[in-house]
Amino acid sequence: MDKYEIILYWSDKDGLFIAEVPELPGCTAHGDSREKALENAKHAIQLWVETAKEFNDPVPEPKGRKLKYA
Repeated sequence: MDKYEIILYWSDKDGLFIAEVPELPGCTAHGDSREKALENAKHAIQLWVETAKEFNDPVPEPKGRKLKYA
């Protein structure tokens, strides 16, 4: 579960760090620090995967490579 790409960035609008998991649609988290946003993202990934399995939805395999380039 810890192999999904996580994109961290600062949001001026929210005043928080945002963590997005592009391989898992809708999977995002936030935190007051990069570390907290990353910790929250790992928890969000776990919940996303558990929920998908509960509803027999497909769970994408981590791509293991960078998905986007800035």
